[in-house]
Amino acid sequence: MAGSDCFEESPAVSRTTTLSGVCLLAALLTSPAFGQAPGNPIDLASRTPATANSLWHYGAYVDVGYIGNLNLPDNHLWRHRATAAHHNELSPNMGLAYVRKDAIASSRWGMELGFQGGRDSEEFAFLVGERRVEGSDVLRHIHRANVSYLAPVGRGLTITAGLFNSLMGYESLYAKDNANYTRSWIADNTPYMMFGVNAQYPVSDTFTVTAFVVNSYYHLAHPNDHPSYGGRWIWKVVPRFTLMQTFYAGPDQADTSMEFWRLYGNHILEWKGDAVTVAASFDIGTENIAGRPGSPRTFVMGGNMVVRWQVAGPWAVAVRPEFYWDRNGRWTGAEQFVKAMTSTVEYQMPFKWTNTIVRVEHRYDDSTGAGGGFFKNGEIRPGIAGLTPGQHLFLLGFLLSFDSP
Repeated sequence: MAGSDCFEESPAVSRTTTLSGVCLLAALLTSPAFGQAPGNPIDLASRTPATANSLWHYGAYVDVGYIGNLNLPDNHLWRHRATAAHHNELSPNMGLAYVRKDAIASSRWGMELGFQGGRDSEEFAFLVGERRVEGSDVLRHIHRANVSYLAPVGRGLTITAGLFNSLMGYESLYAKDNANYTRSWIADNTPYMMFGVNAQYPVSDTFTVTAFVVNSYYHLAHPNDHPSYGGRWIWKVVPRFTLMQTFYAGPDQADTSMEFWRLYGNHILEWKGDAVTVAASFDIGTENIAGRPGSPRTFVMGGNMVVRWQVAGPWAVAVRPEFYWDRNGRWTGAEQFVKAMTSTVEYQMPFKWTNTIVRVEHRYDDSTGAGGGFFKNGEIRPGIAGLTPGQHLFLLGFLLSFDSP
């Protein structure tokens, strides 16, 4: 599901086979995923080196929200979603605490360790219909756990191994790092974290490349014992405009033949003005399904645009139109085409090392197709929840964060 604070105005699960490949690559290649806050990976291209006085950082975060669903589903759930999925009740969606050390030329080793809990940590890292790693109920509480090394190679090669922020996607698992409280369909169906090794190298001041080897599309899924591979490039075309692409390829089924590998591409454009940020994302993926007659080829595609305007002082507004097409139900669990519009009003109250964010949000989703629809009040028959194509959500969220300088 997806991997620096996107809109901040101021600024294991290991399997023996996978880990062997990971350690081999670590000697050659990676990116300081621990060195970026959860959220938009584009900011990696322009992050400034840490100073000796600010190598160690620690913090905590609490997210509590109430989402009113006008469909009044009996099970209080948002169908086929992993985040902000509990409705019509006060929901402790996330809480975490972390510590990290930056890697710089004068202190080349870095690390990050954090723990989390809450409803957003329950189902965010599993493949539909595939096995889970042993102990996933415990491992889902790990926020990050990695070590990194800044190698004295050229402009500086940073290698990170362990559980790190995803190198794919624009939105974060943590609502505080996004423009909207609820995440997009693209975000909930791409990795929010990755387990393995990655290597990042700044080719120039404006162009950065990264290669990675990870255990699976989602780090808590265990479809097989083979690793997956990928790469990313980030190009800051001009100071305000950045392009990014990430490509993923790997076996995410029990049959690891290359004809059944998952191929996925994530594409992002971002323009940052003084008060307005505009970001557009487009994802496309495919995979043949083993064990079914004819090995049908699945297909998924989605896109969205996030526009955030810092209106004045602590006030900001954001809108995000989006679509998502899961032709075969491989990514979400249902064959559906979704259209959605999200509108958010935000008020921030920073105080020393803390920041309190209050968000009010409205969201409308429309899901059509053979398996489309959202839960509603009442049952079709005993034990079978009723479905309806549309869903209106109204949200009030309180996000409190504490971060050392």
